[in-house]
Amino acid sequence: MRLRVEFTTEPFDLDEAPAHAVVAREVIQSAELDAVDVGPFGNTAEGGADAVLTAVDALLRSSLEAGATRVSLQVNVIGEGEK
Repeated sequence: MRLRVEFTTEPFDLDEAPAHAVVAREVIQSAELDAVDVGPFGNTAEGGADAVLTAVDALLRSSLEAGATRVSLQVNVIGEGEK
C-alpha cells in the first residue's frame, strides 16, 4: 500500500523557519520516502505504508519536542500510479 502524507507545524513564523518546522522537514527528507515536496506552508511526501507511518511517528515526536504547538496532517491511501 502507498500513502501520501501532507503536514504543517505551528506556530508559523514568516521571517524565519522555526526549529520545529526545520526538524520536521529534516525527518521527512531523511526518511526512505519518495516524491518529497517541502514548502513554507505545507509539506508532502509519498512512499510505502511502513515508511510513511514510521516517518509520521518521528516527525510528530521531533517537531513537538522542538516546540511545535500544533501539527496538522493528513494521510491518504494512493494508487500505485497516482500522483
